[in-house]
Amino acid sequence: MNTIVKHTVGFIASIVLTILAVFVTLYTSMALNAKITIIFGFAFIQAAVQLLMFMHLTESKDGNLQTFKVLFAIIITLITVIGTYWVMQGGHSSHL
Repeated sequence: MNTIVKHTVGFIASIVLTILAVFVTLYTSMALNAKITIIFGFAFIQAAVQLLMFMHLTESKDGNLQTFKVLFAIIITLITVIGTYWVMQGGHSSHL
């Protein structure tokens, strides 16, 4: 795919995902937890679009290594966030 076309598709996809997130937030009567889940879903999709369209994640000779590095970073981030939440919840419940 041509670079200009790829960047244009990525840009339009990012704009559409942002507009969808705003629409879900402002114009739906869903529960707060559902809205947050949907917005996080849009955010993860948008991050993937940006990695693939703008950061050229899979276009180099060593695309598999780059993909592994990104997946490793995501796993470490999830462990950190979930672990922090777990510790904070455990500490909060033991002090009540």
